[in-house]
Amino acid sequence: MRLPSWRLIYLWQRNRDVFFRLWRTEAPGAIAEPLILLLAFGAGLGGYIGLLDGQRYIEFLAPGIIAAYAMFSANFECTYGSYLRMEYQYTYDAILATPLSVEDIIAGEIFWGATRALLTGTIILIIAAAFRLVPSPWALLVLPVVFLEGVMFAALALFVTSIVPAIYSFNYYFTLFISPMFLLSGVFFPLAGFPEILQRLSWLAPLTPAVYLARALVQGTFGREMWLALGIVAAYAAVFCIITMFSMSKRLTR
Repeated sequence: MRLPSWRLIYLWQRNRDVFFRLWRTEAPGAIAEPLILLLAFGAGLGGYIGLLDGQRYIEFLAPGIIAAYAMFSANFECTYGSYLRMEYQYTYDAILATPLSVEDIIAGEIFWGATRALLTGTIILIIAAAFRLVPSPWALLVLPVVFLEGVMFAALALFVTSIVPAIYSFNYYFTLFISPMFLLSGVFFPLAGFPEILQRLSWLAPLTPAVYLARALVQGTFGREMWLALGIVAAYAAVFCIITMFSMSKRLTR
């Protein structure tokens, strides 16, 4: 296996061009779903919850929605999207006839998935700011964090893509892994409500440190745990990228 070259940008550009050609069919749903969730839970359920950790529930919820939907964007792009390009559209076969290597394709897909996460995170952050749910200017640092989170989840999703036998197998990944993580990683309620052992175990879920970082930056509250959370996200991103390079290379060259 070789390291990716600068040519990976061509794969990224190809996916970017397709996205901007079709963005009108994707953007409404991508914006509407997190907005509805934020309003329904934050304004609706939040009216019954009252203050949570000294703030309105919708203020607590907004950073978690940013991190969670960045996760969904990277995962959908590098599972269903990548699988279609690989097995149905034969896009990778065509690209391999060019100077791009297998490693370039894999790295380009990962960075495109991270870009989709960044776009989603940026849009939701702007919406949250419009609702006056972003009290700190440090919230701008959420964007590089979301991109790193996108690398992490794009690499993980592409690894799953490299081992599934059929497109229907993604149902297990989303139902048994992504959805429970969405509900139990601190997006909707503080992890302090869990027993101590579950609080520790919850930090093994990749989404938990990403949610912690997003919430700390949006609210402008800092602590030593931020460095731990950032280290976990970076470590997961590195490990998943390495594993995916091997597994996806094997899938594309078999």
